[in-house]
Amino acid sequence: MLTIYHNPRCSKSRQTLALLNAANTEHNVHLYLNEPLGPDELNALKSALQVNSFMDMMRTKEPEFKTTQLSRTSSENDLLNALIQYPKLLERPIVSNGTQAIIGRPPENVNVLL
Repeated sequence: MLTIYHNPRCSKSRQTLALLNAANTEHNVHLYLNEPLGPDELNALKSALQVNSFMDMMRTKEPEFKTTQLSRTSSENDLLNALIQYPKLLERPIVSNGTQAIIGRPPENVNVLL
């Protein structure tokens, strides 16, 4: 079962969800702005994405990123806390099968999970 961490206002997120629907893939839609992820879920996503830093799964051009005064030299704990406090900073969409995850930019990236 796949899970898409989805923001319906994002065109790439909508395109990725459409790909999942077109493939008749069984999936859950997690509206992470309405149901923010906790530290355990974010750590699991980081591991599934196989990234070295939470920075690699953050939207650094969002105003909230500038507000937090984060940078590439910020601690992982500070980055994690920012993702918890400001869910909008999470890159979107992310699709996960529980052990592996892909950022859907471009949306076709998720084809490896289908």
